[in-house]
Amino acid sequence: MKLLEEHRALVRSFFPRHNGREVKTIGDGFLVEFGSALEAVRCAYDIQQSLHELNNGRPADRKVQMRVGIHLGDVIHSQGDVYGDAVNVASRIEPLASPGGICISEQVYGQVKNKLEFPMSSLGKKELKNVGEAMEVYKVVLPWEKQETPGQGLDKKRVAVLPFANMSPDPNDEYFADGMTEELITSLSGVKQFTVIARTSVMKYKGSQKGASDVGKELGVGSLLEGSVRKAGNRVRIAAQLIDTATEGHLWAQNYDRNLDDIFAVQSEIAEKVAGELKVQLLQSEKKTLERKPTENIEAYGDFLRGRELFGEGTESSLRQALKFFERAVELDPSFARSHVGVAECHQRLANGEYEPWDVMLPAVKSSLKRALELDPDLAEAHASLATVHFNEDDVPGAEAEARRAMELNPSLPEPYRILFEVAGVKGEPEEMVKCIETAYRLDPILPSYIRLLGYTYLATGRVEEALEHWRKTEHLSPAETYRAMTDYYLSKGDIATAREMHAKFVKLRPTHPWVTYMGGFIDAKAGDREKALQAIKEIEERKLNPNFVAYVYYALGDMDRYFGYTNRALEEHRLVANFVMYSPLLAKAREDPRYKELVERLRRMNGLAK
Repeated sequence: MKLLEEHRALVRSFFPRHNGREVKTIGDGFLVEFGSALEAVRCAYDIQQSLHELNNGRPADRKVQMRVGIHLGDVIHSQGDVYGDAVNVASRIEPLASPGGICISEQVYGQVKNKLEFPMSSLGKKELKNVGEAMEVYKVVLPWEKQETPGQGLDKKRVAVLPFANMSPDPNDEYFADGMTEELITSLSGVKQFTVIARTSVMKYKGSQKGASDVGKELGVGSLLEGSVRKAGNRVRIAAQLIDTATEGHLWAQNYDRNLDDIFAVQSEIAEKVAGELKVQLLQSEKKTLERKPTENIEAYGDFLRGRELFGEGTESSLRQALKFFERAVELDPSFARSHVGVAECHQRLANGEYEPWDVMLPAVKSSLKRALELDPDLAEAHASLATVHFNEDDVPGAEAEARRAMELNPSLPEPYRILFEVAGVKGEPEEMVKCIETAYRLDPILPSYIRLLGYTYLATGRVEEALEHWRKTEHLSPAETYRAMTDYYLSKGDIATAREMHAKFVKLRPTHPWVTYMGGFIDAKAGDREKALQAIKEIEERKLNPNFVAYVYYALGDMDRYFGYTNRALEEHRLVANFVMYSPLLAKAREDPRYKELVERLRRMNGLAK
């Protein structure tokens, strides 16, 4: 009782300093209401700092330790108490904090992340009792925690599967080792308490000699799964080990010698072992998903793995080769749902890269996805691809519904968050845009398009310092996309000379990219070289590239009539890059024109967002 009174006196002294109102006490706990999320977090920090100093030198039975959970939401006031879902959420977050620690909800994180001097680390999506949807929870990393337990900020349930080494006698079996990496990512993603880094980011570490702690810091993961594969005839040997990135210690290791036909059982067993070691209780539905065989045809599975390897390269040639492997896998096993998705994704990527007309590709994409979902209605990848189809067809409600379904089935799949980023942009929700692309980036932090989009979104929403910090960190990871984004930044500042330098750096790395032509014309127009700008427009039209590109150059030339003419044409052809038109600082003047309002209203009507 003496300790309890000491605890209450100390804690209560901080509430008025941060405009907190004590609603009530429950045993040794407090329910406190604040006017802002920032005040709540600062109050929690001051309390924990004071308790930390108080506990130093005290015996264990004299220490006072407290957990804090903070949530932001609506409440109902009645007879001096507060009620509502927000109270329940806060009470469910509090036990997730370590003794002496602070945990906050994603809503609080969004309000305070740029306003505090101490870091915060994600603990991943958490299922909270009596809360409908899983919620991302963050840990406030306190200075004394970092000193006492290095690496504590990295969540062990945030996992990366590093590329498995190919130990097969035939070097042509490299695809099988890479395929095993991707399949384990897919298996672990089926466990919703895990956050699993996407394939595109982990494949950057193929052949890397970096230590586990360095990889952990770069990817923000607390656990690494790595190993090797040896395939010989119908036999396969797989060695797998789970590593704690904070200590570089082995948490678990095992070898498997099996027939090739047993490969799916091995993948399932590894995923279950990882879950067990990381103290994750699998749901029955998750066990069922892990144990489900994608196909009974090993030859079809081999073609699927070859297709995935080629698809990951992302060039026109590799995509066309990947398409052939996926199509052959479908022929060998028409019930292999993921191969149908592979066919659809190849067609989509070819169309998005301007290698094939979208309207020609669309029927094949729709047909493949329809068949995939008939075979497996809970296939997250199929719902994510369908979300892209809906968005490209200007069906925003359909795109949002499919993206959220994919996200529900596999919270570690980054693409649904990218679609929701696009959806938020069309709906006019810039803060939601930031949140969605930040999540996609955290799931796939080395994917060039996410690197570019995150920096661009920071710039477009006025968070310039964050954009600059982001580009500083990503230049060595994705130089081309970083230079592309920085070209926009310097143009927005009126620094044409530096913008031209950034453009030149991109050209050296990606000389045939369509952006090279239109942005070159944009810069020339801003520099007053009308002849070169018009030459760029001619080249864009000869190559039958997106009408948006012509519009941008005309905008830079000051020809607003042609800018809106080509922008409306892009809208009619379902090719409008809405987020650039609506948010780019380069096109700010166009948004002051009365025709812009008409364009946006038309865009939203076409997308099913307005009558």
